[in-house]
Amino acid sequence: MIPRRTLLALAAASPVVARAQAARAQSDWPARPLRIVVPFAPGGSTDLMARRLAERLTQTLGQTVLVENRPGAGGVTGSDHVANAAPDGLTMLFGVTGTHAIAPSLIPALPYQPLRDFAPITLVVRAPLVLVVHPSLPVHSLADHIAAARARPGTLTYGTPGNGTAMHLTGVMFDQAAGTQTTHVPYRGSAMALNDLVGGTLASMWGDLLVVLPQIRAGAIRAIAVTSATRHPLLPDVPSVAEAGLPGFEALSWQGIFAPAATPPAVVERLSAEIRAAIEQPDIRDFFAAQGFLMGGSTPAAFTAMVGAEMAKWAKVVREGKVTAD
Repeated sequence: MIPRRTLLALAAASPVVARAQAARAQSDWPARPLRIVVPFAPGGSTDLMARRLAERLTQTLGQTVLVENRPGAGGVTGSDHVANAAPDGLTMLFGVTGTHAIAPSLIPALPYQPLRDFAPITLVVRAPLVLVVHPSLPVHSLADHIAAARARPGTLTYGTPGNGTAMHLTGVMFDQAAGTQTTHVPYRGSAMALNDLVGGTLASMWGDLLVVLPQIRAGAIRAIAVTSATRHPLLPDVPSVAEAGLPGFEALSWQGIFAPAATPPAVVERLSAEIRAAIEQPDIRDFFAAQGFLMGGSTPAAFTAMVGAEMAKWAKVVREGKVTAD
């Protein structure tokens, strides 16, 4: 029979042993390759960023980091896959505004909840939209745009890649802030909307900076304002919406890394530190900046708070604008 004193000593030591084993397991992490799930098709900006980031993390983590594309349902398919993945830190998601800030209030049957089913790791990049108009429109400033919209309610059109997109909701938020009534024209992608804007059959567009920048530089369309709080480095002569007349207005698309909920906090912190260090490297910063992105880099706690604030902001826009995804 084991003496009672020995049993008590073993019981007292067990938490110490458990902590030592956990520490050793974390020091050995990652023991297998990792993957970053991109919930969109290959070739887009999210995919390109994920691949640059995976290359850097492969070097620093000592394990291969793969990029896996799981497109479908506007990013919901891939996001749901990661939400149900093992919470071991080996599977991450490159989530975006649409999947984690807009979808919860726009899709009633969304199979996941961003702050319940994910552990936010870090914000990677942000990017503003640009309000652009056809040159034939007598609009040269945000004040002109608001005046034109108020003078002819419902006749000023704006194109977007579809219902429920960040571009659509930015137009809705603009109408709410400016007291205007513009008409949303959804397309199957930004390229089609831009073609009609350049062709003059569309009056305006809330567009991704990278999509509209070449046509702005060519003089085919006119930039009126950017939706970031301050001016963008690639468009230094274009004011922000807030600066030009609607204080507090800000609408940014963003992209960040998430892990499944219940991923150990130490692993989440490690991933956050590694990713933040990676995006601070000059080659990655320069690459992202050339794409028009503003660099992120945030702690898990700060990113969690940001996602929560974004969810609340877009939920208000959706609710008050009676927006649907159909």
